Amino acid sequence: MTITSPTVSDEQRAREAELVELVRRSFDGTPNERLKTLLSSLATHLHAFITDVRLTEQEWSAAIDFLTEVGHITDDRRQEFILLSDVLGASMQVISVNNEAYGDATQATVFGPFFVEGSPEIEQGGDIAGPAAGEPCWVEGTVKDANGAPIAGAKIDVWEADEDGFYDVQYDDDRVAARAHLFSDADGSYRFWAVTPTPYPIPHDGPVGRMLEATGRSPMRASHLHFMVTAPGCRTLVTHIFVRGCEYLERDSVFGVKESLILDFEEQAPGTPTPDGREVDHWRRARFDIVLAPAAATQTSNVEVTS
Repeated sequence: MTITSPTVSDEQRAREAELVELVRRSFDGTPNERLKTLLSSLATHLHAFITDVRLTEQEWSAAIDFLTEVGHITDDRRQEFILLSDVLGASMQVISVNNEAYGDATQATVFGPFFVEGSPEIEQGGDIAGPAAGEPCWVEGTVKDANGAPIAGAKIDVWEADEDGFYDVQYDDDRVAARAHLFSDADGSYRFWAVTPTPYPIPHDGPVGRMLEATGRSPMRASHLHFMVTAPGCRTLVTHIFVRGCEYLERDSVFGVKESLILDFEEQAPGTPTPDGREVDHWRRARFDIVLAPAAATQTSNVEVTS
């Protein structure tokens, strides 16, 4: 995209540059060096955006109103700021920066706004679905480190939407559905029942949704199942697996799809025995083998802001 800026005099450019430098210098006394770097860089890039597009006062006011509305709609069940970050690709970029490629380690992707602490624990082969509607799907795999050694006792959090495209927290009846956690066996293996992921829209009845509509973008997410995997000495992995053939793989609204995370969710012929003897008419299965990078590969920050 090319932005054509009006002609600006050298004197005006000098005034604008002087203000940027004044703002940057205001952070020189920041005791925390990392915080100083972040704020100084933020000021530089923010002012560069303003001067590049020659932002009008009306546009600035509209942006303030937009962000204010994003804040007002955010509560303990809905995080509109995460949605905004997601649809701008900022969430995915932060994930990319903080999860550098390491051997065959599984790629990370966006966290999303629907993770909930304290999900129920299930045994190996348990069912995360609960009251969530959807086609049963058997998911299995292994958790290994970057050297190929199995990881026993890795905590595997999983969560997903039901077949109607809603997470449990989007209902108003306090249900817990389509989310749970389990622990890998001594050989690193895991297995559980879920529901076959289906595409769904991110919440688009608020300011972020209006922004997508104004830009002609779809709110749809490609079909996926969330994972968060933690183990001592390893980098925490937050990722999804995506259903091969989903029509939204190339236009996922939050830019979360990675080729390595697209898997076959194999449809099973009627009458095919299930791995645990469960009797179901229609079901699918998927295999997801997970490789965790070492914790040493994790970027950390010492920034602390107090009021």
